[in-house]
Amino acid sequence: MAAIIRDPRSAPHATRNDALLALTTAVAGTAMALLVDDGRRPDALGWTLLLALQVPLVWRRRRPMLVLAVVVALVVPYHALDNNHSAPTPAAFVALYTVAVTGRPLRTLLTGTTVLAISMTVMLTVDTKQAVELLRIFGWIIAVLFVGIDLRFYRQYMSAIVERAERAERTREEEARRRVAEERLRVARDLHDLLAHTITLVGVQTSVAAHVLAADPDRLDRTAVAKALDDIAETCRTARGELRTTLEVLREGQGGGDGRGPLPGLAGLPDLAETARLAGAKVELAVRADAVPPAVGAAAYRIVQEALTNAVRHGGREDLTVRVRLYGGEGALRVEVTDDGAGMGMPGDGSGFGLVGMRERARSVGGTLDAGPGADGGFRVSAVLPLPVNREDREGAG
Repeated sequence: MAAIIRDPRSAPHATRNDALLALTTAVAGTAMALLVDDGRRPDALGWTLLLALQVPLVWRRRRPMLVLAVVVALVVPYHALDNNHSAPTPAAFVALYTVAVTGRPLRTLLTGTTVLAISMTVMLTVDTKQAVELLRIFGWIIAVLFVGIDLRFYRQYMSAIVERAERAERTREEEARRRVAEERLRVARDLHDLLAHTITLVGVQTSVAAHVLAADPDRLDRTAVAKALDDIAETCRTARGELRTTLEVLREGQGGGDGRGPLPGLAGLPDLAETARLAGAKVELAVRADAVPPAVGAAAYRIVQEALTNAVRHGGREDLTVRVRLYGGEGALRVEVTDDGAGMGMPGDGSGFGLVGMRERARSVGGTLDAGPGADGGFRVSAVLPLPVNREDREGAG
C-alpha cells in the first residue's frame, strides 16, 4: 500500500527499481519474441531495436514523456521491419502507464491517442491483418491509461488526506499551546488579585492593631488587639486556601481532571465584603442576578475583589463606604463598585496593573469595563459582562 500511495517520483531507490523493471520487460519481450507467433522472429537489427527500447525505462520516472517518445521512435522501425509485434508490448505498456500516472489526464489521453494513431499508421503500411489485430488490443491500451489516471487521482486523494491530518495535528498543537498560555495568564491574574487583596487587608489590619497598641499603652485594649490579630490570621487562612486552589492548575501528572478547583463566583461576594469590613470599610452589597455562568461569575468576583482592594488601599478615610451592586438584565451582568474615598492614589488612566487586570477579566468573557473618578467624588468601577441568552427567552422573543 505504501508503494501504491507514494508518488513514484519520490520513491527510494527509484533508478535501481526501474533498472530491474527494464530487465524484466526485456526478458518478457525476448520470451514473447521467441515463443509467440506474431510476425517473424527478429533479426539482428530487430533484436537490437527490441533490447534498445528497454533501456529508456531506467529513467521513466524522471522524464516520462521523453522515455515514451524514445520507445515509440524505436518501436516504429521495429514494427516496420515486420518483427514479432507482441515483443515490445511490455515496454510500451510500462511507458504509457508512467505517463498516465505522472501527468495530467488530458495530456495522458492526447498522448495515448497519438501513440495509437502512429501505431495504426505503421501497421497499415506493414500488414493490414496486424492493423486489425491492433484494434483488438486497443481496449488493453486504454485500460492501462485509465489505470494510471485512476491511480494518480487516488494518490492525490490520499496525499490530501495526509495533509489534512498533519494540518489538524498542527492545529491541535497550536490550540494546546494557546490554551496553556491562556491558563498561565489566568493563573497570573488570580495570583495578582489574591495577593494584592490579601496583602492590602493584612496591612490595614496590622495598622489597626498597631494603632490600638500605641493609642494608650497604659490602658491596653486586649480585646481589640486580639480581634485584630484574629482577623489577620483568618485573612491569611482564607488566602492560603485560595492560593492552594489556584496553584493546583500547575500540578502535573494527576490521574483525573485538569487539577482546577471550582471557580470563584457570586456566592463568594459576601465573604469579600466581610473581609473588607474587617479592614475598616463599610460595605453595602446588593446582588440581583441568577443563573450566571461560572466564567462570568468568576470574572465578576475578581473585578469586585480588585475594586474592594483598591478602595481599601486608596480610600484615605476611616469611615470609607463602598457600594457594590450586581444585577442582571438585557443579556448582561452589570457590576458597579463605588466608594466615597479620596481616590487620589488610583491612576484614572488605567495604567495600574489592578485596572489592567480588571479590564482583562471583563474582556475574557466578552465584556467591557470603565474605571475612573465618580461623579460625586471617590472612585467608580463599572463593568458589563454579557450573559448567554436562554433558548426559551429567544423563542419567546420570536
